[in-house]
Amino acid sequence: METVTYTVRPGNTLYAIAQFFGTTVNEIANANALVYPYNIYPGQELILPIENITSPQYYVVRPGDSLWSIANRYGLNIQTLMMLNNLENPNVIYPGQILRLVG
Repeated sequence: METVTYTVRPGNTLYAIAQFFGTTVNEIANANALVYPYNIYPGQELILPIENITSPQYYVVRPGDSLWSIANRYGLNIQTLMMLNNLENPNVIYPGQILRLVG
């Protein structure tokens, strides 16, 4: 099993993070020795155990990126990228945001 480091953002829940990365709340709690797994806070770094990471499944938005440039780089269309990430506006992404590249 491989791991990914994730920084908790405002509004995140452990359940949503687990769903997004294809793992479970228990696996994240165990990997981080969380006594109270539902008490996470923005800025907290979590180690996420991920099965079968293929390259790449996720992309971390960098300053200057656009949804078009990311889609173009990975051979996706913008509509697919928006659907995979529940984005409503293709012009609103931010540095540090993690985007799913595969379904």
